Amino acid sequence: MSAEKLSPSFSLPLRPPATRTSRPFSPDSLNLYPTELANSSNILKDLLHTSVLPSAIDGARPPQTSRKPRLGRLHDTNRGKPWNIKPRVSLHGHQILRSLLELQSPDPPTDLEVYLRPLLSPSYGDRSSVLVDLQGIIEGLNFHKRQSTALAVFDCALRALGSSYLSSCAVIPVVITIMSRHGRLSDAISLLNNFHSQRCPVDVFAYTSLITAYSRNKCYRDAVLVFQKMLEEGVKPTLVTYNVVLNTYGKLSMPWNKIVSLVDDMKNDGISPDRYTYNTLISCCRRESLCQEAMDLFREMKLVGVAPDNVTYNALLDVYGKSGKYEEAMEVLREMNANGFPPNVITYNSLISAYVKDGILEEAIALKEQMEAKGIEPDVTTYTTLLSGLEKAGMDEFAMRIFEEMESRGCRPNLCTYNALINMYGNRGKFAEMMNVFEKLRSNGLKPDVVTWNSLLAIFSQNCSNKEVLGVFKEMKRAGFVPERDTYNTLISAYSRYGLFSQAMEMYKNLLSSGIGPDLSTYNAVMAALGRGGLWEQAEKILAEMKAVNCKPNELTYCFLLNSYANGKEFDRMKSLEEDIYSGVVAPSNILFRTLVLVSSKNDLLLEAERAFQELRKRGYSLDIRTLNAMLSIYGRKRMVSKVSEILKLMRERDFTLSLATYNTLINMYSRLGDFEKAEGVLREFKAQGGKPDLYSYNTVIYAYGKQGRMKDASRIFAELKASGLEPDIVTFNIFVVSYVVSSMFVEAMDVVSYMINHGCKPNENTYSSIVDGFCKQGRIDEARAFIQDLQHLDPGITKEVVCRLSERTVRSTS
Repeated sequence: MSAEKLSPSFSLPLRPPATRTSRPFSPDSLNLYPTELANSSNILKDLLHTSVLPSAIDGARPPQTSRKPRLGRLHDTNRGKPWNIKPRVSLHGHQILRSLLELQSPDPPTDLEVYLRPLLSPSYGDRSSVLVDLQGIIEGLNFHKRQSTALAVFDCALRALGSSYLSSCAVIPVVITIMSRHGRLSDAISLLNNFHSQRCPVDVFAYTSLITAYSRNKCYRDAVLVFQKMLEEGVKPTLVTYNVVLNTYGKLSMPWNKIVSLVDDMKNDGISPDRYTYNTLISCCRRESLCQEAMDLFREMKLVGVAPDNVTYNALLDVYGKSGKYEEAMEVLREMNANGFPPNVITYNSLISAYVKDGILEEAIALKEQMEAKGIEPDVTTYTTLLSGLEKAGMDEFAMRIFEEMESRGCRPNLCTYNALINMYGNRGKFAEMMNVFEKLRSNGLKPDVVTWNSLLAIFSQNCSNKEVLGVFKEMKRAGFVPERDTYNTLISAYSRYGLFSQAMEMYKNLLSSGIGPDLSTYNAVMAALGRGGLWEQAEKILAEMKAVNCKPNELTYCFLLNSYANGKEFDRMKSLEEDIYSGVVAPSNILFRTLVLVSSKNDLLLEAERAFQELRKRGYSLDIRTLNAMLSIYGRKRMVSKVSEILKLMRERDFTLSLATYNTLINMYSRLGDFEKAEGVLREFKAQGGKPDLYSYNTVIYAYGKQGRMKDASRIFAELKASGLEPDIVTFNIFVVSYVVSSMFVEAMDVVSYMINHGCKPNENTYSSIVDGFCKQGRIDEARAFIQDLQHLDPGITKEVVCRLSERTVRSTS
């Protein structure tokens, strides 16, 4: 929308703009919610719940749900306004409604005007009586699932009475809500366009209904635009409006200062926050781990006389849990119980999610058992959270047990469950199984969402080429999904993983130009990109920028900073940050200690890796497969066999699924030790477990045999490599060249060079220097020079510079 004032020429969008919606849009695809008023949101029940059948109203309560709860019930201060009055429908209104309900067909009758003629007659009564009966008839029809008839009644009344007669009345919010709930959001927008085009006023209740409709359909940015247009029009928001917009801000992950600014505007308008407001604000603190702000809000609401409810406690518990503050979370749990709010499935799910996030899986599983002992059944959120955590830890067998238990108990997987399975198979390189899950998702009537697409983007970016990542991105957009912040963050990470920093920054610019704006996750994606490139100076600048705009760095931010120091070989800076973590200047956490293990192992800093690993165990944090593999790797490289055995024992005791990285570490260690039989034995064990060795696996075993002069065995492994479908690379061939040279088998070494050239693998300078140095070490300088002379015939692509450098090696060997 433009920023201009509404005018007769102004037009609200006829449908949610494709550039802002995060899901495929069509008039039929928005039917996302139950049709009964009994299942309507708390906002709209206060706004619009005015059925003509009081007994039905009183009995209509939202069903128990496993989904995240709505944030409390609204109590609007504007009492006496249309949405707080149950219309006293006249006897004539009851008769019209009964006549329409008695029709067997759910579709509106062709002679609807006949049924409504008494209501629309000038002699029916004053405007107030007509509007009260019209609202009652429409809501009664909606309550009895006759939505098409309800909307047809409104259309008939609009034609007969005109826009000016119906503008700014309680019927309009009701109709907008019915339209938006039943896949007709574009009709709701057209309705308001019609009022504007005829210069009929649109009141706060109609605006609030449209904002709610956009938000319900996840068009959050459109909801904010409508709110801004409402303010420009001079329409004063109510408590309901502010609460809906605050909730939308939370969904958009707006910066905390913007959320606080909106609350200040609300208070300046003389509107006091209610329980829903406080619950929403506490929930908004969760994304950026604003524990102090959440506690301040909790204290403030009690100070002004707003009593916390179950939702308040669960929201506060969620903030502490996501921040890893378990003692504070347990204190909230105790207060809940003391104040008569026993924990429910939502409470336990928040705690389980918090423990899973920090990798404390034993405690998470214990909480599941505890809730079951209390008679609280785990729901799809419980199972999916545990499944996702076990997958990330590399405990695939346990993850599948959780999934099987879930299905055996009749708990139907949701989209999040399938997304977790897609991640599990995709991250293990099991693409066939991953696509089977993707097909099962669709065959069960679910549609891939933006998380599904982002997961596929992330998986393909880790395993495929830049071209294939862009292919997935295009498919996502072709399916009707508009990139959101997480999509851009994934692409920033994907480009940086390939070292394409300019493209990563281009994605960051695209994010800014799309109007989404960066948040903590965006900054972290950029920090991750800089960390991979070892660009520590730029990373420090990003950290300073985050602090300048009040975007509080979290544990991931410091993890990426550690990576930038480690990859930039700034070990003093890395150790300085390490001390800040151990001393508590930077809040220590599971992921920070894991990162210290990883970066220390990668840089052969044994003492630092061991210190971080011991700290993990001392603090009771769960260990994951990556951390254990990192320790295995540094011990393996240093040939510390007993330490490697300890780590392996720990892995097996905890039922970890040994990964390709685990087996490759063992193969490498035995290869370094010259134990070719054990190196090949590990390769055989991995294949027997159903694993697929990679090129590194085979090259390392070939190296082990070549190092001992066992060239027949090396050739046997080479044949196995080719049979597996892998293609040997320059490393494979150079291993053979070096091995033959060491065994003084120069003819065979030169045969390998010819084989390389004939099979499209261009030798590099190391290939030739191995042969030249081999001749020189044996004092066979003339043969080395003859080899160099023949190179231009053997390899026409060799440069003069390489030939000169090889000749210099023969000169140096004689000096």
